[in-house]
Amino acid sequence: MNGNSTRRVAIEAAGDGVVAHVGLHALGAFADRLGVGDALSARIPPAGERLPLHDRGKVLVQAMLMLAGGGESCADIEALRVQERLFGPVPSDSTLYRTFRQIVPATLAGLWDAMAEVRAQVWHRSSVTNTDGPVVLDIDATLVEVHSENKGGTAPTYKRGFGFHPMLCFSDATGEALAARLRPGNAAANNAGDHLAVLDEAVAQLPAEVAAGHRPGDPAEVVGRPVVVRADSAGCTAGFVAGCRARNIGFAVVARSRTYTEPDNRWVPARRQNGDVRDGAQVAELTDLVDPPADWPDGVRLIVRREPLHPGAQHTLFPSANYRYWGHWTDQHGDPADLDTSMRAHAHVEDHIRRLKDSGLCRFPFADLDANRTWLAVVCFAADLVRWFQLLCLSGPLARAEPKTLRWRLWHAPARLVRHARRDVVRILEGWPDAAAIIAAHQRIAALC
Repeated sequence: MNGNSTRRVAIEAAGDGVVAHVGLHALGAFADRLGVGDALSARIPPAGERLPLHDRGKVLVQAMLMLAGGGESCADIEALRVQERLFGPVPSDSTLYRTFRQIVPATLAGLWDAMAEVRAQVWHRSSVTNTDGPVVLDIDATLVEVHSENKGGTAPTYKRGFGFHPMLCFSDATGEALAARLRPGNAAANNAGDHLAVLDEAVAQLPAEVAAGHRPGDPAEVVGRPVVVRADSAGCTAGFVAGCRARNIGFAVVARSRTYTEPDNRWVPARRQNGDVRDGAQVAELTDLVDPPADWPDGVRLIVRREPLHPGAQHTLFPSANYRYWGHWTDQHGDPADLDTSMRAHAHVEDHIRRLKDSGLCRFPFADLDANRTWLAVVCFAADLVRWFQLLCLSGPLARAEPKTLRWRLWHAPARLVRHARRDVVRILEGWPDAAAIIAAHQRIAALC
């Protein structure tokens, strides 16, 4: 028996012709094919009399590759810099640091506009988004701990921590981060102004034909495709739902605790996301038994689900010794069981936030608030680029894989780089489990037009 986990070898540091991060090269080639770097470059004005050595749009795309690969600081760009034959000229960590520091709020707004242009291309190509159904948006906030009081815009949090409390908006169909606002740790979770600001920024990221009719003041007649926004109980405010109605946007928000008289004969079985009956859970519409919150618009409905009370259950919507109640207010039409199933899918937002936290959201490396806002935006851009790659270039489990899985199986695949017929050829390590997926992704990238 041999208990050793490795073989004895001699280690040298002067190797050449070997590259890592072959999957990240595919992700970068995909970004180039979509024109992400050029779109970003067009929004960044020159900082001096001469153009910089490294195009700033390309710098940001390479920062996205770094974040996708698990980087958490500007210094992590050095792992790509040593592979010039694969990634071309890559900026130093100090150049990347200066790039983030030089982007002012007006320029950052332009970068979001550039990503919206690229997003429209992706949505037109993807079968997931190229439909006539409602576009569902999810809003939620999360706490990010910061272990320094020297970073601008930080504050104590309600969980006795310290840091930021960013609010984000995602597309449910694709998992894209459509908008993000960096807020201090003590920012209120139920701030209607922040909810509406994030919603407007998210609508601005949608293709023009989808966003039509959903901006403040737009008439309902110009709506081309319905948009529905979901939020937890922080969005259960009169200001937010009135703002949604003014934008011709449907809403579904988690209801807050109330009292009511329980009916006996209107409960129907609840369903899971796949349509199967959810054992022990029942759904009913209780709009006629509970008055809506004050100053809310007309036409709202209260959909409630009940389940047998179990030890350790969270707080309940209504006081009861037998059931745990959970409900939401909505202005959508449809069967209560279907509306309950749709609202339960709001939990996807936790998965999206987890992906961001695994891709740079937990690290804000700058003391300057504007630089950290740019960092947050690039974290969102990187996550969206990965989601687009999964939508258009991958299939099977990899199309739904988490960041850690993608890094282990795709992004950091090793290969040998050889020169043949006056061109560079990447030969993936023989036997690499997902070599076929990387090759197929390159073929799909070449087919994009």
